[in-house]
Amino acid sequence: MEGQPILQTEKLSKHFGALTAVHEVDFEVHQGKIHSIIGPNGAGKTTFFNLLTGFVPPTSGHIVYNGEEITGFPPHQISQLGIGRSFQIFNIFPELSALENVRIAIQSRTKINYRFWGSLRKSGFLEEKAKEVLLRIGLNEKEKVVARNLSSGEKRLLDIGIGLATEPRLLLLDEPTSGLAGHEISTIIRLIRTIANPMTIILIEHNIDVVLNISNRITVLNQGSVIAEGFPAEIQNNATVQEVYLGGY
Repeated sequence: MEGQPILQTEKLSKHFGALTAVHEVDFEVHQGKIHSIIGPNGAGKTTFFNLLTGFVPPTSGHIVYNGEEITGFPPHQISQLGIGRSFQIFNIFPELSALENVRIAIQSRTKINYRFWGSLRKSGFLEEKAKEVLLRIGLNEKEKVVARNLSSGEKRLLDIGIGLATEPRLLLLDEPTSGLAGHEISTIIRLIRTIANPMTIILIEHNIDVVLNISNRITVLNQGSVIAEGFPAEIQNNATVQEVYLGGY
């Protein structure tokens, strides 16, 4: 028995005028699992992430995190509760160093304000914690490199590191291997496996090889609705998923 899910939704829906982006989605993920969400373009995957993280309010339905209703909570409040997120488009400060990017994320969890020298003198631990995150994601040798000068794979690692810096219990990753070369994809996969359990990960990913290789469970969306959910082998052999998404994979 897996017990109570760390996050679940009940009949979660989002309408943009006449467009239904997410339709009555029932979803749950358990502690320490890697749960992937797949589906064709326009299936509602990113909108679903935006609902979970408060970037758009739901039209109807419920979101429960760690036993607490968080439906309609704003992003900063959801983040403070322990839900982190990376984005499909890099969510980094391009003119700041890798270390500074991570330090800012850590600082968001403190009351330290860099405008005051007294606070600055007491904030050495921020830099140490930022260095620990960079070591964890394999960018410890790039701490002084300005983010815009990092490779695409390194930028993706940094984006994940920014999410990790807030010390979430649940981390949502939106297309973490998008646009990356094979060796960079392998690096991302290793990192995800390393940080999973006790951390829980929800993953949106187009690379079906990655999904089948890394996931504990998979949910398939199509036109905003769940059409299948199960273990990787079940999804790979599901006739409906084959027709709608995998194309005879």
